Amino acid sequence: MMKWDRLLARGRFGDTPGFIATQAARSEFEVDYDRIIFSAPFRNLQDKTQVFPLPEQAFVHTRLTHSLEVSSVGRSLGKAAGTFLLEKYPNLEKTGISSSEIGSIVAAAALTHDIGNPPFGHAGEEAISDFFKFHPSGKVWESHVRPEQWIDLCNFEGNAQGFRMLVSKQFGLKLTYATLAAFTKYPRPSMISHRDVARRSQKKFGFFINQLADFEQLCSFLGIDQSSEECWYRHPLAFLVEAADDICYSIIDLEDGCTMGLVDFDTTVKLLAPILKEKFDPEKLKNRSQAQNLGALRALAIGELIEETVEAFIQYEESMCKGNFDKALTDIIPSAKALQLISEISVQKIYRSKIVLEKEAAGFQVLEGLFSVFGQALYHQFYQTEQFSGQDKSILRLLPEDFPLKGWGAEVNPYPLLRSLIDFISGMTDKYALNLYRRVKGISFPGV
Repeated sequence: MMKWDRLLARGRFGDTPGFIATQAARSEFEVDYDRIIFSAPFRNLQDKTQVFPLPEQAFVHTRLTHSLEVSSVGRSLGKAAGTFLLEKYPNLEKTGISSSEIGSIVAAAALTHDIGNPPFGHAGEEAISDFFKFHPSGKVWESHVRPEQWIDLCNFEGNAQGFRMLVSKQFGLKLTYATLAAFTKYPRPSMISHRDVARRSQKKFGFFINQLADFEQLCSFLGIDQSSEECWYRHPLAFLVEAADDICYSIIDLEDGCTMGLVDFDTTVKLLAPILKEKFDPEKLKNRSQAQNLGALRALAIGELIEETVEAFIQYEESMCKGNFDKALTDIIPSAKALQLISEISVQKIYRSKIVLEKEAAGFQVLEGLFSVFGQALYHQFYQTEQFSGQDKSILRLLPEDFPLKGWGAEVNPYPLLRSLIDFISGMTDKYALNLYRRVKGISFPGV
């Protein structure tokens, strides 16, 4: 059984074993939050798709505004859960942990939950995967890497990319083990012999094969057990991070859809009413603008969902620590059916709306085009040198200065090289990816 005194330990990934830095004014977990806020990968979220790619309306959410809102909800969930934990386990007070610090862990982890997402949202994830699965310039790499590495490449996963970025020396974040574990919703690699479909934590994968040692180190430090030879249990706070995301995208994507005119206001009210229950008063909707009503309904709905989620966490906390509970908290709360209906309507009217599908289709073309141009140039340089052209040389000069362009060849496994290429392109903002695609394809020219 996992123990909270270890699960909430203050050690940092990348620090010397046994070393704990001291902060005069901030807790270690507040430091995590601040480091994330000021990091380049987090800032890039301001121009990455939430639902509507390349939004022209200021009120539509990007990954940045979504992540800030998820973090806010996560802090509320974590602080409430922390109050319960300190009451249930008085010995935790000896560690110096507070309910606010537990809230900070969830807030920091929630802040990073989308940090590994590529341009153009989930369409971007599919586009990267499809490049290696189907595109000639991607498939040529298969014979040069190991099977488990190829599975990684053919199944790009934003959660795993996020973990890679958070433990990377490139960004120097050195987050606490607790925050990293709370971030990891899917504690397994991509290639496993058997996936237990009943376990939510095995639905996807949470780290690439070359981060396996990093994740093992994390679990060893925090005392997180394995559910099988290839998979681990979730850190219990990861359930709260997941719930914060579920609450925000369910309610706020609906709000955006209504604002965009994809879901009418009356339908939106009917969808939210079962969550609000007795708090819903139609009379209060009169004599106010639609935007004011949407804001009020959203706030009330999120508040109710936070309360229900905390109650579910309290009920199943001990089972989480034993590794027996493995479901989404928002699937078992009283408002679960209302959230499911919102999800179904959102799929029909928002996620599959013409404006979203058209821009997603464009996103596929952009990412496939970038990967094919850079991937082919790299392959020609190291594996088909007779075809390494002036155009290839020009393309490779567009890579970052720190891109690892030396030491590769026919006898060297290029998996780290390909991971660096994926880091480069998946880290782009939507607009930067679009503009670079236009330039390398000769569609537009700098300054024109």
